[in-house]
This record gives sequence, C-alpha cells and structure tokens, in this order.
Amino acid sequence: MAFPDFPFPSEWNSFLSHQQVLKYLQDYASHFDLYKYIQFNSSINSVRPLEGKDNQKLLWEVVVRDADTKESQILLFDAVIVCNGHYFVPQMPVIPGLESFPGLVMHSHDYRHPEVFQGKHLVILGAASSGQDICLQAANHAETVYLSHKNTLCCKLPENVEQHRPIKSVSGDGTVLFEDGQERKVDAILLCTGYNFSFPFLHDDCSIQVRNNRVTHLYKHLFNTKFPTMSFIGLGLKICPFPQFSLQAQCIAAVLSERKKLPAEEEMNADEEKDYREKLSRGLLEKHAHVLGDKQWDYDNTIAELAGAELLSPVYEDLYNHVWHRRKKFLMDYKSDEFQFTTDGTWASVQRQ
Repeated sequence: MAFPDFPFPSEWNSFLSHQQVLKYLQDYASHFDLYKYIQFNSSINSVRPLEGKDNQKLLWEVVVRDADTKESQILLFDAVIVCNGHYFVPQMPVIPGLESFPGLVMHSHDYRHPEVFQGKHLVILGAASSGQDICLQAANHAETVYLSHKNTLCCKLPENVEQHRPIKSVSGDGTVLFEDGQERKVDAILLCTGYNFSFPFLHDDCSIQVRNNRVTHLYKHLFNTKFPTMSFIGLGLKICPFPQFSLQAQCIAAVLSERKKLPAEEEMNADEEKDYREKLSRGLLEKHAHVLGDKQWDYDNTIAELAGAELLSPVYEDLYNHVWHRRKKFLMDYKSDEFQFTTDGTWASVQRQ
C-alpha cells in the first residue's frame, strides 16, 4: 500500500492504524521537501477555465479563501489537478420510515468510536470494507449487531453478530424490517452505504458532470477530455490506492510537461465510452463506472506506459490478492498477519517479535 518510492518503516506492523497513515504522509512530504509548495488553511471556492483569445493558451481561474482571514483571492494557473478524494459526502439510502426512527442514526463518515454503541442493539447496513471493520469493533460493545447486506459472509463472525438481508423499512417504535421478512427491534442504525463524488467548486464551464456517481468526461479516469490541463487523481474504487496514485501523478506530469501527448478529444471520449460499455457488459451499473477491482492492474500498466514510467512489480498484485482472500475467509484474524517483501522480488509471511 506504500508509494513505490517511499516504503513504510520496517518496524511497523503490516496493517496500519489511521494515525500511522497520517504520519506516513507527513513523513513523505518532509522527505521530499514538499511542504514549501503547500498552502494550508485554504479552501477552493471556484475553479473555471479562461479560454485564451488569438491562440493564447487556456488558463484556470481559481478562487482561494483563507480560513483564518476569511479573505478570498483570485489566482491563475496553467493546470489544475483535483485530488479532493471521495470519502466525504455520504451516500444516504432512501429507506421508508427512517425519518421516524427514535434511536441513533449515523453514517460511517461520522463514526469515530465503537463505545457509542455500548449495550445497544445495532443494525449496520452495508458490509463492504467499512461495514465489516466497524462490525467487528462494535460487536465488542453492542448487545447485538445485525449486519444487513445483499450477500452472506462465509467467514467466522463474533457470536453476537447476525447477518440479514438489506433493510426494507423502519418503524417509529424502533423495529427494522428486512427484505426477507424478518424483524428486529434496535436502538441504532449505522449506514455504511458509501459516498458520492462531489466537486462543488468546479464551475459548469469545466464541462465535468457527475451522474449516478459517474464522473464524465474523463480519459483513463484522469484527464478532462475537453480541457486536458485539468486532471483528477484517485477516482478509482476497489483499488490498491497509493501505488496507483503514484502512477497517475507521473502520467499527469508527463502530459503537462509535454513529454507525452494525449489523443484528440473525440478519441478520448470514445475510449471512455468503450470502457463504460465493457463494465455494463459485466453486469455493473452506472454507479460502478470507476470501479476497477481485478482490472486495476491492467489499468495501472496502461497508465505507466502512457507516462513512460516503470511498471509496478507483480508482487503488488500477488500480495493484494492474498490479503483479499485472507480477509474473505478469516475476517476476524487476517489483520494479525505480517508480511515483508523479499530481495528476489516476492513476498513472505513473517513473525513479529
């Protein structure tokens, strides 16, 4: 999960805390002397293109607001890279009766500590990564956890966890009705239902649209096809993030420095549509347009080749897949596993002292 040019400290466990991830990013910025380029305590209120006249190049007008002074200033840039992430705006499901539920309703975005569920009967809606992780934590404090989702986890779970189908409706007395007809009376509902892509600072003139969590029009999930000096990093879902971000950054740098050239707008749009149609043919929905999953490694290689960058070592895919299968079969135990890369380009399980 580390950036290829900056390994994690060897003394750290293989599964990191969020505090360690933050320290890693801070150490990365210090190691490469990046802080001098970063303006903190600022928000971007607006980004829009200023198309040049008489063959002048396009510029980007960016309105920046200082969080301390509350003053705004207009700056002009040759390029804009959007890296605001996509785990901030909760995706809230429409559940009949939810507004009348008398207990605690929370989205995973606001979850911080499992103690909030102490002694409660809790429904967790959604069993992707967040739902699974929070389920294990909450089970140590809640009376009962009802894990509500479309599939069935086949691994061992805590004794006070029950699996149920998705929520069908909620009653004002705290009763939750699941799609299979079963009912449970609960004190809290935690929604692990994902997030929406959101770019409120992008002016309509940027020609970027978001519909059903599909961001268009983008070439290789990266470049604004109408204005290629605007690009996006990190839209991919179900990926190994930092190694992919590194390749995306190298690709953008190669294009902006004009070492590499992008196809014409029509060709880029056709490529985007081809990728989208391929996903639909595999049974995915529009909201899955940026899901890469098993296809992420081919994508990474494509981006690396476009950038003229070094391909990721196959060890990334191999270890990623191993951990994925361990998580699927041994959800309660897999985070105690320890790994290290070997000198011959593979990985090995290790025992911590």
